[in-house]
Amino acid sequence: MEAEEDGPTSMIEAMSANGINSGEDSRSKPIISSEQMDVEAYASLYTGRTKIMRLIFIADRCGNHTMQLEALRMAYDEIKKGANSQLCREVVQKIGGRLGPAYEIDNDWAYSVDRRAELRKEKLDNELNGYRTNLIKESIRMGHNDFGDFYYAHGALGDAFKNYIRSRDYCTTTKHIIQMCLNVILVSIEMGQFVHVTNYVNKAEQNPDALDPIKVAKLKCAAGLAHLDGKKYKLAARKFLETGIELGNNYSEVIAPQDVATYGGLCALACFDRTELKNKVIDNVNFRNFLELVPEVRELIHDFYSSRYASCLQYLENLKENLLLDIHLYDHLETLYSQIRHKAIIQYTHPFISVDLHTMASAFKTDVIGLEKELKALITDNQIQARIDSHNKILYARHADQRNATFQRVLQTGIEFDRDVRSMLLRASLVKQEYSLRAIRKT
Repeated sequence: MEAEEDGPTSMIEAMSANGINSGEDSRSKPIISSEQMDVEAYASLYTGRTKIMRLIFIADRCGNHTMQLEALRMAYDEIKKGANSQLCREVVQKIGGRLGPAYEIDNDWAYSVDRRAELRKEKLDNELNGYRTNLIKESIRMGHNDFGDFYYAHGALGDAFKNYIRSRDYCTTTKHIIQMCLNVILVSIEMGQFVHVTNYVNKAEQNPDALDPIKVAKLKCAAGLAHLDGKKYKLAARKFLETGIELGNNYSEVIAPQDVATYGGLCALACFDRTELKNKVIDNVNFRNFLELVPEVRELIHDFYSSRYASCLQYLENLKENLLLDIHLYDHLETLYSQIRHKAIIQYTHPFISVDLHTMASAFKTDVIGLEKELKALITDNQIQARIDSHNKILYARHADQRNATFQRVLQTGIEFDRDVRSMLLRASLVKQEYSLRAIRKT
């Protein structure tokens, strides 16, 4: 490779060190192994319905029979702690008798749960009708909230959403409005209706006086998930990066702190330039606390910024199998990985006049033919200003002649200055001679 004379030496050395002869540097960096996910440890990060749905999602998508059964077993045990008999039947059907008689449908339990649900619903209905008759506004609000909680616990998300929304007309304080918004956001995330999430996050943020740091952190996470779902990765990254450490485990019914680090880190890598990555991620003391929970993400971000692309891509590859089992991230992983890789390729080629494709292919753990296709796509998309010598397998940069461009700008500035001075002298002379030109009227 030939580096430009004015290029930053330290950056070039760092990039060159990531090529073929970087064995010593690579050995000094701990690379994680693509081990099978610890389902029990993963599930312990969450509570409530999202814990069950994440376990079912893992069981549906993982190719490992043992992991699948472990996820279904834990999902079944968690469901039995609640009151959703229909979801229990669905999980039992997925198990298909593979876990023995202990994990078949418990008809006595299901009947008991359904019976209690009928009685509870009848009681809530009578109470709410009484509140409406007496026009007790606060009681009506609480009645709708109780109905929302009831339906949510039994898996009727649509009915839960409607009742939480109905409580809005009976909110008398900003605290009530915030609670209503958080309830609607929770159900909307479970239903995958992220348009509602965005709307009610905005509504809640209009009452900043009633927001404590924990609620602010929850709203940031909810907004981040909504932007992630809408493939607005830069906005998602900003929301996750703004999430306060006060979040802790206070939003485990939706998201874990480890998810904040993973989602925010990957979205930032895909969308931020080097300056933003440094200022908003690496130097972000608040987000650093989240990154400490996921050392792999922290290391790959530092590797990317330090131009250790082979190590960075290795971390990404090792994380991929488990990230594909994430209920929010799986649908975006290929896009994010592609954007991160393209950014790495662009940054790798930027300081050089010429790059040997064999050396670059080794740095990116690919073959020359595959790398050449990637470079062609980036050149066609005008993301890299270069041309490829396919015969000699060399990439030549089309850098502008900075010296000539500078001379041209100076010359143009001189011409404009000369013209302006001449105009000012002419005007001063006319004023001095008290000469004015009047328009001649046509007769």
